Formats: sequence, C-alpha cells, structure tokens
Amino acid sequence: MKGLVNFLFEAGMLKKMRRTGYPFLGSGGESVADHCFRASLLGYMLALTQEGLDAPRVALMLMHHDLAETRTNDLNYVHKRYAKADEDKALADQMAGLPPVAAAKARELIDEFQAGQTAEARLAHDADQLDLLLELKEQQDLGNPYAKHWIHYAIKRLRTAPGQELAQAVLSTDWTDWWFEKRDDWWVPPRE
Repeated sequence: MKGLVNFLFEAGMLKKMRRTGYPFLGSGGESVADHCFRASLLGYMLALTQEGLDAPRVALMLMHHDLAETRTNDLNYVHKRYAKADEDKALADQMAGLPPVAAAKARELIDEFQAGQTAEARLAHDADQLDLLLELKEQQDLGNPYAKHWIHYAIKRLRTAPGQELAQAVLSTDWTDWWFEKRDDWWVPPRE
C-alpha cells in the first residue's frame, strides 16, 4: 500500500503543474490535472456517441496519458523542438511501487494511447486536442488574436470524424452560451 500512496501523492502533483504552452499564447492557463479531467470526460462522452467503442477505456486512457509529466514536466511544442523527455523511464520509475496488476493496467492504457492504433486510442487523441480547442476557443472569444492560429493547428491534428464534427460545434459556439442566455428575466428584476 505504501507504493500506491506514493503514486497517488505523485499523481496529485499534476494539480500543481501548469501546462506550459499558455505563456506562448499570452493568455489562459490550466494545470495538467485540469486538462486530464476535461479530456477524460470529453473522450468518454464522445465515445458514447459512437457505436462499438469502449467509452470507459477512452476515459481511462485520458486519465493516464499525462502521468509521466509529474517527472518530465509538460513539454509544449516549442520545448519539444529542443528537449526530449524519457517518458518510458519516468513511467517505469513512477509505477515501480504500484501493485503489479495496477502498474500493468496503467502501462497498457498509456501504451495503447501512445500507439494510437485502436479506435479508442484515436478518439482519445482527438479528445486530448479537443480539450485544447475548447480552451483556445474561450481565449479567442475573450479577444486573444493569436488563438485563431493555434485553433488552426489543433484542428489539423484531429484524426476522427466525430472529433472533427465536435470541433466544428465548438467553433460555432460562444464559450458563454452554456449559461449566458442574454435574457432580461435573469438580469433585470421585474418592475412593480
């Protein structure tokens, strides 16, 4: 159990680790854990719309896909041009204290995600990018002129038809539409 506890404390570091691309964008920001949460939820929900896909497996891949970043940090696209993270070593060291069945299952999910060969892995990759797209759309709606350029590349990385379809819905939706209905009855009390 001590190894499991250490693993969980380490995984908690993802709540404190910031995704490193946002300083280059000039606005926005989130932790790696923030990203993994919504990407997992997004992947799960999107997989539910596709017959024959294992939605829990998609979510589990996304929950695990950035675990190595507790040791390697989040290398954004600029960093990756100059630095290479040894994720295999990081994952091996990270999982050394886990019960063998837990380590094997986690490694299986991460390997499947990284290989990108199964329908679930391809959809998980899209969910990873779609979470970024949601963040970029929010930044664009808030006035960041650079977000549109990043959006262009995030869309190019999508691999599945459902991912591309959801991307178009994201782009045609204002980030406040879920709550800000622009209705007077919400914002202006009735006159007596």
